[in-house]
Amino acid sequence: MVLLRSLVFNIAFFGFTALMSLAALPLLAAPSVVVRGAMRVWARGVVALLRGICGVRIVVEGREHLPASGPALIASRHESAFDTIIWFTLVPEAVYVLKRELLRIPVYGWHARRAGMISVDRKGGATAMRGMLREAKEATSLGRQIVIFPEGTRARPNETLPLQPGIQALAKATGLPVIPVATNSGRVWGRRAFLKRPGTITIRVLPPLPAAELMPRLAACLAAEQARL
Repeated sequence: MVLLRSLVFNIAFFGFTALMSLAALPLLAAPSVVVRGAMRVWARGVVALLRGICGVRIVVEGREHLPASGPALIASRHESAFDTIIWFTLVPEAVYVLKRELLRIPVYGWHARRAGMISVDRKGGATAMRGMLREAKEATSLGRQIVIFPEGTRARPNETLPLQPGIQALAKATGLPVIPVATNSGRVWGRRAFLKRPGTITIRVLPPLPAAELMPRLAACLAAEQARL
């Protein structure tokens, strides 16, 4: 049953994504807020498919730590492709920090660039870091919520990866406190996995951390919450 549900979901997911991407092409001429609005519609559709086809329930704890409006810096664990979708539904103006290669993907990359996603060249060194910080400051000045995966890549549910320096640089450059987020999404929608298992994805939003001594505090905070999840 899980295999059949996963097959149906994947067909529906890729079909819906292709349809939305093509239908939204005219929006590339519109302001970036309109493109992000289309991404929000797409993300809600994916969540509905996940719930209806695969029996996946989503629980968000600690919503009070998320802003109703205005800039924010969100540092989330990354276990699944699900994590790159859900934040469009949780905050009003989400922009992700993503690797620059994704902007080169036809259609998707066009939308991501127009929506104001923050790109980083992982091999670009200090120049890439300066470019990321410049884009982050612009997003902050426009009141957007920046989502970054501080470990830099997807981790398995029981795996703890070292934090990358980008999150500390972002906190210093933007002056924003860091909102840590733990999740168990990988237990339902696995890392590069075809199967989507029924169950509950918990997204646990934790109190913001100040920039002072950020890295050890963030690492300890995320590790403790992952153990509880």
